[in-house]
Amino acid sequence: MRASNTDRERVAAALHEAATEGRIDLHELDARLAQVYSARTYGELIPLTRDIPMPRAEFTPEPTTNTAAHPVLPPSTWAAAVMSGFKRSGPWTVPEKFECIAFWGGGEVDLREAVFTSSTVTIRAVAIMGGIEITVPENATVHVNGIGIMGGFDDNATGPGVPGAPVIIVTGLSFWGGVDVKRKPPKAEIERRRLERKRLKADKRNRRDLDD
Repeated sequence: MRASNTDRERVAAALHEAATEGRIDLHELDARLAQVYSARTYGELIPLTRDIPMPRAEFTPEPTTNTAAHPVLPPSTWAAAVMSGFKRSGPWTVPEKFECIAFWGGGEVDLREAVFTSSTVTIRAVAIMGGIEITVPENATVHVNGIGIMGGFDDNATGPGVPGAPVIIVTGLSFWGGVDVKRKPPKAEIERRRLERKRLKADKRNRRDLDD
């Protein structure tokens, strides 16, 4: 059964409370929250709270809706920058195969808020005396198989993701240029984590003051 936004927020709230109580540390909080907000089904949420106090009965999936929270841009199968730049980001639709090239220019492909039309997406990136930056969801399975000739094709993002997350394959070539593939959470999640860390630190300071 599909998980609703309310289901995810309930799990996130339980994890925040567990971190405040010292049951899990900040590193584990970040790791679990990443799984919470990438979960697609109700079953993926349940294991995240098995070792903290939260009644499983509280997880009540809500009816799903087909209404998109954000407008989705039309599908785009390619992008090019010739002595210029291109950018694909936000809630854009990613096709099964996407090709991009940067020649004396720069490009950005951000998949964090993208709508995937296939469980496996292949991106072919070619950077010639230019650069392409590809940002993938932190929960995705990523395979980078590019070649760098007098340039760089970064494969640091290569690695497994969580069950149900998209599989992203990045291939291509960089010649006197660079292709950088990196994992990042959504911008809203980055800000939320920053505020949560700030709140947890303040709570700890307050508890120490009370103990004194």
